[in-house]
Amino acid sequence: GLRAVAHRVVHGGESHTQPVIVTPEVLAQLTRYNSLAPLHQPHNLVGIRAFANAFPALPQIACFDTAYHATVPALHSCFALPESLRSQGVRRYGFHGLSYQFIIGQLQQLSARAGGRVLMAHLGNGASLCAAQGGQSLATTMGFSALDGLMMGTRSGNLDPGVLLYLMEQGWSHGQIEKLLYKQSGLLGVSGISADMRTLHQSGNQAARFAIDLFAHRVVREAGAMTACLQGLDVIAFSGGIGEHDAALRQQVCAQLRWLGVEMDEVLNQTAKGDSAMAIHRADSSVEVWVIPTDEGRVAAELTLGLIG
Repeated sequence: GLRAVAHRVVHGGESHTQPVIVTPEVLAQLTRYNSLAPLHQPHNLVGIRAFANAFPALPQIACFDTAYHATVPALHSCFALPESLRSQGVRRYGFHGLSYQFIIGQLQQLSARAGGRVLMAHLGNGASLCAAQGGQSLATTMGFSALDGLMMGTRSGNLDPGVLLYLMEQGWSHGQIEKLLYKQSGLLGVSGISADMRTLHQSGNQAARFAIDLFAHRVVREAGAMTACLQGLDVIAFSGGIGEHDAALRQQVCAQLRWLGVEMDEVLNQTAKGDSAMAIHRADSSVEVWVIPTDEGRVAAELTLGLIG
């Protein structure tokens, strides 16, 4: 029979850096993060409530996408804002943690370099990079919310806050700005066609090509920042819907990272279809390149088993 229900919850804030059995108090705490992850958090909590009503005797376990980044040092998580805001929890958190936990676990089984300087790229409709050292998160591109860092399917990624001040001067409301940044930007906004990388590749239209190039450029640019945080690079791992299935994008990114000593094997890259973990670097590459299909649900299940024994 069922022993527990594991839930992926995007935001655990500062208080939740480990899986937790959900109580009414915990649920109330997690509701406070709805505005930080409006596409995810409310839906995550609706699921917990539904299962708690259907199976009141079963423990509901929340596993957090922010938790893997609990090891990120203050220098990497702090905004240059006054203490009054920082003490309210306004800081970088980072997300995709369950995915990164899975990827690093896989790498530890596959590569002797997994304990070194690792760059993980979770590229999908939501996209981020994570720099890990000694298997632990050191820095990541998403911040206070899941809007920061890379360009995504419909999210803008990194943006000068001056743009938001400008829109407010133009009379844009909170709701309009939220919709723009979460649902109308990214690949969809730049191409004017689609948020789906496959559709853009097939389109051949100039705007679609530019959107793909911009997506790749943002990955390369942020990879440079992550590599600087790591002071070098030993391994790159691609994951997520785009990272696992889009050989052309992996090719584009790796070509632009050749200055780091990345040498991709084009044949292996074409072979990697995201059905199993595989290395796609050439023997003479000073950086290993892997494609690792992620499995967030498996991590949540393992964490839950660990908690309930």
